[in-house]
Amino acid sequence: MNIKNLILPAIVAAVEAGDAILDVYQQAFDVEEKEDKSPLTIADKKSHEIISTHLAPLDLPVLSEEGKSIDYSVRKQWTYFWIVDPLDGTKEFIKRNDEFTVNIALVNKNKPVMGVIFVPVLKQLYFAAADFGAYLITLNADTDLKTMSLDQLVDQSAAISCHPAAGRPFTIVGSRSHATSELEAYVEKKRREHGDLNFISAGSSLKLCRVAEGSADVYPRLGPTMEWDTAAGHIIAECAGASVFRADNEEPLIYNKENLLNPWFFVSNGKH
Repeated sequence: MNIKNLILPAIVAAVEAGDAILDVYQQAFDVEEKEDKSPLTIADKKSHEIISTHLAPLDLPVLSEEGKSIDYSVRKQWTYFWIVDPLDGTKEFIKRNDEFTVNIALVNKNKPVMGVIFVPVLKQLYFAAADFGAYLITLNADTDLKTMSLDQLVDQSAAISCHPAAGRPFTIVGSRSHATSELEAYVEKKRREHGDLNFISAGSSLKLCRVAEGSADVYPRLGPTMEWDTAAGHIIAECAGASVFRADNEEPLIYNKENLLNPWFFVSNGKH
């Protein structure tokens, strides 16, 4: 499979979904509650529908947070498939703090190989693929993704790297809405080690992006996440030179498990 041929379709899907999310964001909306007590809005549903429509012609299975539950006996047969979070950071969306994203990842067996993260409010688009690199572009009114080639998009984008700017203090990025006592203990430990330390909060998959672009050294996720929360950011971070690994044994995160809950993990530029 030529993964590069799937990057632009995934980008177009993410951006169109992000624009639909913004339409809802700019007006009043109702909040429902899913079975697991997490919030759901019409923006989640609209984004899911748009992405599903765009990905359907590519004829690969889709595992989406807002899609129907697919039995593991079916999923375990998949080779290439999409993992999608149509609106990552619904809590941030509801709080209107702008820190929500659209996440689309292509996974081969249990490893993400391509990822797209779109930040609707900022029009920032992160994209990456194995043996291709990781890139960031801020879209403007003149950017016509439907007529642009991938090479043209790359030419207008900046390659990103997890290597920090010289002289920046050791920086940890953590969850804005899901802080835990374990995270607080980790930050205090690192404060004792480094003295000069920055802690920045971010919502959604932006935390993985902060390590990927070199704004933070480590993202310790010492609390629950699902596979669709991390798959796109995982490959973007890796392609930018960072590592994504379990907190308990430093093994890589894997995907399409029977239980889609991730273990605790770190995203690190090597300084964790």
